[in-house]
Amino acid sequence: MSDLDLRYLRMASIWSENSYCDRRKVGALVVKDKMIISDGYNGTPSGFENVCEDEHGVTKPYVLHAEANAITKIARSGNNSEGATLYVTDSPCIECSKLIIQAGIKRVVYARDYRLSDGIDLLRRAGINVEQISIENTK
Repeated sequence: MSDLDLRYLRMASIWSENSYCDRRKVGALVVKDKMIISDGYNGTPSGFENVCEDEHGVTKPYVLHAEANAITKIARSGNNSEGATLYVTDSPCIECSKLIIQAGIKRVVYARDYRLSDGIDLLRRAGINVEQISIENTK
């Protein structure tokens, strides 16, 4: 872990505050050559209402995860994420892990564990460097 890793992870945490989701706010940054090339937070697709949960508190099925938002922004911008690092507040789910692999991201740094570990397992199987860093009680 480097000081830079901790800073980017804390920035992803701050970015998560943009999420309208009540259950969990997640933020992500994609960094390449010490430059942030994309960012994302969990939420509804563009043009949808900014409400992530239904009346029972269940996440709506069309809510996008922070990693998916960051990766699709790269695709739209014409940037290239080959060899980049993804900083994300929560460990990626299996669906986001598939996107991470296909996007050519080579390293994932996250702060909190997701309830399932299958996404992290898939990333490691693909040879992606995965590292967990706690950002609790850091400045």
